[in-house]
Amino acid sequence: MSDIEIAQRAPKKRILDLAGATLGIDAEHLEPYGHYKAKLSLEFIDSLRSKPDGHLILVTAISPTPAGEGKTTTTVGLGDALNRLGKKTIVCLREPSLGPCFGVKGGAAGGGYAQVVPMEDINLHFTGDFHAIGAAHNLLSALIDNHINHGNALNLDPRLIAWKRVVDMNDRALRKIIIGLGGTANGFVREDGYDITVASEVMAIFCLATSLKDLKQRLGDIVIGYTLNGRKPVQARDLKAQGAMAALLKEAIKPNVVQTLENNIAFVHGGPFANIAHGCNTVSATRAALKLADYVVTEAGFGADLGAEKFIDIKCRKAGLKPRAAVLVATVRALKYHGGVKKDALNQEDLAALQRGLVNLERHYRNVTEVYGLPCVVCINHFTHDTAAELALIEAKMKAQGGVAVVAKHWAQGGAGAENLAHAVIAAVAANQASHRYVYDDALPLWDKLQAVATRVYGAAGIAADAKVRAQLQEWDALYGGLPVCIAKTQMSFSTDPNALGAPSGHTVTIREVRLAAGAGFIVAVAGDMMTMPGLPKVPAAEAIDVDDAGNISGLF
Repeated sequence: MSDIEIAQRAPKKRILDLAGATLGIDAEHLEPYGHYKAKLSLEFIDSLRSKPDGHLILVTAISPTPAGEGKTTTTVGLGDALNRLGKKTIVCLREPSLGPCFGVKGGAAGGGYAQVVPMEDINLHFTGDFHAIGAAHNLLSALIDNHINHGNALNLDPRLIAWKRVVDMNDRALRKIIIGLGGTANGFVREDGYDITVASEVMAIFCLATSLKDLKQRLGDIVIGYTLNGRKPVQARDLKAQGAMAALLKEAIKPNVVQTLENNIAFVHGGPFANIAHGCNTVSATRAALKLADYVVTEAGFGADLGAEKFIDIKCRKAGLKPRAAVLVATVRALKYHGGVKKDALNQEDLAALQRGLVNLERHYRNVTEVYGLPCVVCINHFTHDTAAELALIEAKMKAQGGVAVVAKHWAQGGAGAENLAHAVIAAVAANQASHRYVYDDALPLWDKLQAVATRVYGAAGIAADAKVRAQLQEWDALYGGLPVCIAKTQMSFSTDPNALGAPSGHTVTIREVRLAAGAGFIVAVAGDMMTMPGLPKVPAAEAIDVDDAGNISGLF
């Protein structure tokens, strides 16, 4: 069966009953959205402050390939396996974006027998969080142009507006647009553009905010542009925008509660991409889960050079989180792809190509263990065409690195297929007496922080940028120098060239543009040809999605 067929046939439990029976959450603290999804009240989360934290486990992966790695599937399977072993466990995931669902990547609810449900609800509109985030973002956009139209008392320079518009859809035609056409009644003509909603600073703020008060403060801190005389920054609070923006987000900020196919609780909340944003679910959901469970299994988007680095250097740094171990997901197919095998030949045994591709896994493993300072279990996400010799080669290679690789079959067998992985994770946590490490120190200049990520994590020789970018970073050093950095680059490679597979070294990471995310509290550096508004492929996934006369959806994956 397809993923959606498995999910639709799964026996689900009413979420209010399930949350009460497994976590002791009274129904009064849950706001149901139908029978199988609900929001958890902020008051209940506040009541958990004095409780001890459980163990936080990060699931990350090798550099993505068209062959697939299965990071979300592994997160769900590991969570189910830990619950099978008697460890009260909550899975914390990001919400899927509509753009990839209708594009090439598909949904983000797991796969096979390791999924969160209701799958089609989660992948499409869910509880409306992304719509609220897009509305809050675009409200600020409208207020900016309205302010200019009615006299521009703040003296905003229309050429220096730093706030675009957003839409939760891959639409390349909206990357650059002209607004205000049609006469004076429509405002002033200027160049503008769209980002995808997951790249919005409002999304980043939403995922890092710890309360409505903190949310409103961060929204007010957003820098929307600069003045004509002196280029002084203008903030959202200068437009009195933060209150209305927070009002649009007051329900969305409550974590979403759903379940896995094995009827274990999962929090699915927030959804920034890891190549163009910081790639982690909300701090509020993660903190709540840590108070309610023995183990919390969370994922960070794409490979360990992107999501895991930002999880450590942005989310953990800002929220005070202390991860205890990491799981690094790889597949035989993906490693052979990194070794030069074409996609249509990946099911054939090829030990030489696998040997070549293992350099990608090895570098990610070293980054996790030596740079981030976390004990790491390698999960070989099993495919039916994997051969014993291929699996043995990966296991031997990781043993030579001082690590452990575990074959997991959660896609086909659910939690039962990941019990060996769960045992390895429990052992790694028990043996870990150290704390994680950051890639760079807060006090470093912004340029040096970018350099540290590029050289220590990406294996680059260094970074490069034109004089304008370097001058901007120096200017921000005086005002925002203590902020972490968020590099937006391709997820397909350690370099900025998506075709450079394996573990390229000695390359230069060219910073094309830098953006200030003062509300979120980090600096975004756009590297290479990275787009913050993706496009659809020649044959988008939307072509296969349908709904029948009874309202049953098909074609989602």
